[in-house]
Amino acid sequence: MTSQVSPTQRVNAVDLLRGIVMVIMMLDHTREFFHADALNFDPTDLTKTNTLLFFTRWITHFCAPIFVFLAGTGAYLQTMRGKSKAELSKFLLTRGLWLILLELTLIRVIVWFNFDFHFALMLQVIWVIGVGMIVLAGLIYLPLRVIAIVSLAMIALHNLLDKIQVKPTSLGAYLWMVFHQPGVIFFTPRIHGLVLYPLIPWIAVLAAGYVFGTVYNWEAARRQQFLLRLGSALLIGFVLLRGLNIYGDPNRWSGQKNAWFTILSFLNVSKYPPSLLFLLLTIGAAILALPWFERLGREWLSQIFITFGRVPLFFYIGQWIAAHGLAILVSYLAGKPIGWLLAGLLEQPRPNPGNLGFSLWVVYVFWFVGLLLLYPLCRWFAAVRQRRKDWWLSYL
Repeated sequence: MTSQVSPTQRVNAVDLLRGIVMVIMMLDHTREFFHADALNFDPTDLTKTNTLLFFTRWITHFCAPIFVFLAGTGAYLQTMRGKSKAELSKFLLTRGLWLILLELTLIRVIVWFNFDFHFALMLQVIWVIGVGMIVLAGLIYLPLRVIAIVSLAMIALHNLLDKIQVKPTSLGAYLWMVFHQPGVIFFTPRIHGLVLYPLIPWIAVLAAGYVFGTVYNWEAARRQQFLLRLGSALLIGFVLLRGLNIYGDPNRWSGQKNAWFTILSFLNVSKYPPSLLFLLLTIGAAILALPWFERLGREWLSQIFITFGRVPLFFYIGQWIAAHGLAILVSYLAGKPIGWLLAGLLEQPRPNPGNLGFSLWVVYVFWFVGLLLLYPLCRWFAAVRQRRKDWWLSYL
């Protein structure tokens, strides 16, 4: 992996990685709307799951951290295209505010397909990217070394905060949930929301991605060698630290009913909030893949993923609409109730009364159908963005 790589191939590698993880992200959202057991248990619950269901959920763990990390990398790449720090800071601030607004309005509606705002908000990945961009708008004026130290320290040490668990009974408790402890916030007995992506350590992941972007200034051979070593080191660090079972994840692995499920327990790391081990595994694998992705790009399959990766926000919004809309249509045609697909989180029937959802193979079929529907739309929008340079297109 030491031959020359063009600037376009470097950027294509990032878009290819982003496109792959977004396609996988849609699998998880399709599962949530289609699968009969989506309302019954967590697919990573080793007392109830099976291998295929476990990995259907587990593989999607790679999506959010890579999505957030590459949002930071993309910010740095803009400086390589000529943006000054002042211009980048303004863009990050305004785009961050725009993403938060989208999370609280349009995305909330397309996730739940209702306007019943007593389930007022759900703070997910778009919100945390938005806040992360606002924070990064100020951080970029610091030396890169300082940004690296602060972000890596937050990622490495935040699991020390795991023992601080609060009940949602006060403003201070709600603020802590926004910063580190996911959960449901009750604004009033009738109005509530869900914090799924707390700020710590997600904003540090985005900042680390910004620092990581500097490697794309390097000559190809040096960069690829560094990426291979860094990705390998992170994955080795994951195996060693996970093996010690002392620190890095509140969900300790343990012996299970057989050796295979013990391996699954070893891999079953915490996403909410993302533990140190979770990030070592997911970001490490992503970095290890990037040198290989620099050699790809012309193959038809790579081009499909690159197309998705070039329009991340457009795809993100579209995949929610496609997965949710298809679930309602297919459930209706199959004679199944659709009311739960139009309800808020706390109004959904849990567990499944027995007449909702479909088998796992149906999830995979309509995941593929959804991707077929989205591809021509994403290809069209990517062409529009390439053809036109209107300022507002950079916000979509």
